[in-house]
Amino acid sequence: MKRFYLSAALVALLLPPPLSHADEPQSGSTYSYIKDTLSQTWAADDYELFVPVSTWHNRHYYSSEKIDGYNEQPWGLGIGKYRYDRDGDWHSLYMMAFADSHNDMEPVAGYAFQKMWRPTDEFRLGAGYTAGLTLRKDFNYLPLPVLAPVASIEYKQLALQSAYIFGGRDNGNILFTWLRWQLK
Repeated sequence: MKRFYLSAALVALLLPPPLSHADEPQSGSTYSYIKDTLSQTWAADDYELFVPVSTWHNRHYYSSEKIDGYNEQPWGLGIGKYRYDRDGDWHSLYMMAFADSHNDMEPVAGYAFQKMWRPTDEFRLGAGYTAGLTLRKDFNYLPLPVLAPVASIEYKQLALQSAYIFGGRDNGNILFTWLRWQLK
């Protein structure tokens, strides 16, 4: 339960700032803000391609025997719509499917947000979160919530992006990494 509160606290710290001026929702409710943020992202004209590259199982939480039996090369593909807001922060709605740790297909869909820092015009660093749903064979493909921190290093249209999936002994504690290519 402590991990949930830690994740929730991290998300609260990284929530996007309130919309400003013309982007501001009609009412000040959280529901309106979320609806407007998702609607604006869905209406964006920019697309991005996701290519999973690594599923690293944290060696502190897994035995070497378990690690040897896991797939850490999550072949797959995804697509998303993205936008940058007035502050230059990244928002995305995405879908991705990849081979999970057991080599079974795992689809995931959700929303992601990153606060962006721009040391130069072409180089960016981002930190934020993703929230969505995934389906896993080992859970009979029942919808499972996803809430994870996300970070990226970006150059021009290409990003190396990762999410850390928290868990316990022999589950979760996975660093999932993918390439993100913004199509212009």
